[in-house]
Amino acid sequence: MADTSEHADIKDMSFEQALKELEAIVDRLEKGDVELEASILIYERGEALKAHCDSLLRKAEAKVEKISLNANNQPTGTEPLDVED
Repeated sequence: MADTSEHADIKDMSFEQALKELEAIVDRLEKGDVELEASILIYERGEALKAHCDSLLRKAEAKVEKISLNANNQPTGTEPLDVED
């Protein structure tokens, strides 16, 4: 895997920006018209983008709360969402 300092710009990307770039990388690699060295470099960047997206998703999941309801299905408050890994 490439040194993370090579991909320092990724840490400032939003989830949507990182996902869009990751999709473009996958598309280029699937077409197969990229030279081997370039394929390795963009694959490594794709791995860094994927890790960033995974991290942002885990943070978002940690913030999600479940609304608790009473017997009449009226909201009574919130509690942390149980997310299975």
